[in-house]
Amino acid sequence: MVTAISIVLILVALFMIVTVLLQSSEDDGISALSGKSDSYFSKTKSKTLEAKLAMGTKVAAAAFVVLCLLLLIVK
Repeated sequence: MVTAISIVLILVALFMIVTVLLQSSEDDGISALSGKSDSYFSKTKSKTLEAKLAMGTKVAAAAFVVLCLLLLIVK
């Protein structure tokens, strides 16, 4: 049981690392103050690859925490 949880934990950690590395950085900076960052692409951000990567990162992080706690309880 501990071995199976550990293997899944490693796979989830690798998936989380990959999704974080694939995301682009937030380069809004000063342009957010002047209102230049509001565009069509920012309004439809929920359908972009960036949004899917962000959601994948959140799910992987939640699974990572749950698996860590489960591994702590099982040991």
